[in-house]
Amino acid sequence: MTGYPAEPWDLHGHAYIGVWLVPRTHLPPPHSAATRPITIFGRGIVSAAFFVYEQPSPLTYDEIMSTVLVRQGWRPRVSITHIWVNSAASRDGGRDLWAIPKDLADFDVVPHTSYTAQGIGSLTVQRVRRLPFRLPLGFRIAQDRAGDLLVSPVTGRIRMGLARGRWSFSGDGPLAFLAGRKPLLTLAARPFRLLFGRR
Repeated sequence: MTGYPAEPWDLHGHAYIGVWLVPRTHLPPPHSAATRPITIFGRGIVSAAFFVYEQPSPLTYDEIMSTVLVRQGWRPRVSITHIWVNSAASRDGGRDLWAIPKDLADFDVVPHTSYTAQGIGSLTVQRVRRLPFRLPLGFRIAQDRAGDLLVSPVTGRIRMGLARGRWSFSGDGPLAFLAGRKPLLTLAARPFRLLFGRR
């Protein structure tokens, strides 16, 4: 008996995702040593995102995460290096099911306006230009589980848009490698539906 639902999780909500090109020397290491960062002219592709999971998701909660685009051989993967939620059930399920290193944090969220994870980072949304259609999405996350590589699928549909916003990260916090850096772009996913994990 666990305090979280079995996989896959059928997740609904909205998100804002910033994308940065970070010098290789400042990249956080991938969660698994079996993967390698994908770099472009010496820079890795890093994202930070605020997610709000809403009904009818099996769990409703707020989340901030940071990821690095990596490769397993020549296959692209997403490595979740840092992540916080305000749900103990989500924390425990993420760790047990997919080896995602979730911790707990306090959040202050005004949907589509401002997002703050205390001591970690914040986003103020200034403008969003939405696309008039939904796009399919599919990728795999690659995480370390006791020295073995665990690869898990994520599929879904997203109504994507381009956002303008102000990101801020604590210079002495866990995402300090993004502090003071300007994102390449900020994406708005509003709404999304994601099927996370295996059937």
